Amino acid sequence: MKNSEVPHINKDSSPLAVLMLFFTEIFSLLVEQTNLYYQQHLDRQAGPSCGLPNITLPDIMTFTALALQMGHIVKDTLHDYWSRLNQMHTPFYGETMTRDRFLHILRFLHFADNSRRPDPSGEYDRLWKIRTVFDTLNQAYPKFYNPSDLLTVDEVIIKFQGRVIFRQYIPKKRKRFGIKIYKLCDESGYTYDMKVYVGRDSRSATDDMTATHATVGHLTCRAEGLGHKLFMDNFFLSPRLFDDLLR
Repeated sequence: MKNSEVPHINKDSSPLAVLMLFFTEIFSLLVEQTNLYYQQHLDRQAGPSCGLPNITLPDIMTFTALALQMGHIVKDTLHDYWSRLNQMHTPFYGETMTRDRFLHILRFLHFADNSRRPDPSGEYDRLWKIRTVFDTLNQAYPKFYNPSDLLTVDEVIIKFQGRVIFRQYIPKKRKRFGIKIYKLCDESGYTYDMKVYVGRDSRSATDDMTATHATVGHLTCRAEGLGHKLFMDNFFLSPRLFDDLLR
């Protein structure tokens, strides 16, 4: 940990304190963009409308906490978490946030301004909806932690059942359907850099460099010249890559 930059974090710090290092800026973004999207929704409605109170930072943090907790207590529907039936009642959810407030945030949860959608005919960014969140996390990874000497480049599949053009099917993976992410991690598993695969990128490939070669170069540029030992499987390997890494 880079204590000169984060002196308030030490071995006795709570998990929440560490989480906030990475998510304080993101939570603020969610508050701003979710309220903006809700206001845009009200503006599109015909006639007078009674708007709900603006979403606050504590609202977003509580919403996130409930969403994480739902992964530990799986129920059939969202409404079941607030059910008062004896056989299903879980007081924690209703005592923490009302069902209607949670569903309101879920409906209008947003990460980017729709009015700034990039032109599909130009250099369209398929991640533009979450680009700011993704870049914020990626910038925080090296800011708050120095990785160990041993680094690895690999691909992971994030399970995803939605509809995006770059969803992958990899039969040899345990999670066969999902979004593929290339990551640079150290031996503890800490992510030091990452890149989402959004489809074949002809711009990164040249006659002398394959797309996977370019990916390795992108992921390792932060660690260049610092004496790390790099590991990867044969999916990424090529003689030209070895030459470039050696230089």
